[in-house]
Amino acid sequence: MKTLFEKIVAREIPAEIIYEDDLVLAIRDINPQAPTHVLIFPKKPVPRIAEAKVEDQNLLGHLLLKAAEVAKKLNLQNGYRLVINNGVDGGETVPHLHCHIFGGRHLTWPPG
Repeated sequence: MKTLFEKIVAREIPAEIIYEDDLVLAIRDINPQAPTHVLIFPKKPVPRIAEAKVEDQNLLGHLLLKAAEVAKKLNLQNGYRLVINNGVDGGETVPHLHCHIFGGRHLTWPPG
């Protein structure tokens, strides 16, 4: 069964696309937790960071570099936070590796 993100990649579910290339897709979160809340994820279905394989190394690097590029495009020059949830206790709700880009306000620590 396809994940939510696989359905978005296949254009079976609409999403507000912020960035796309051959490897990754960035979309606005439908339930934002900050003034700017974007999800960026690989088109290849990797369930979670803990299940990434050695052959995913270039994809993971690309994902993080593009997250920084998307943050710059969104004018988050004062800072932003990247979050990758892994597993139920880590807050993962979709079993498809994705990175949250939070910004647009001062973010406090510790989260959650």
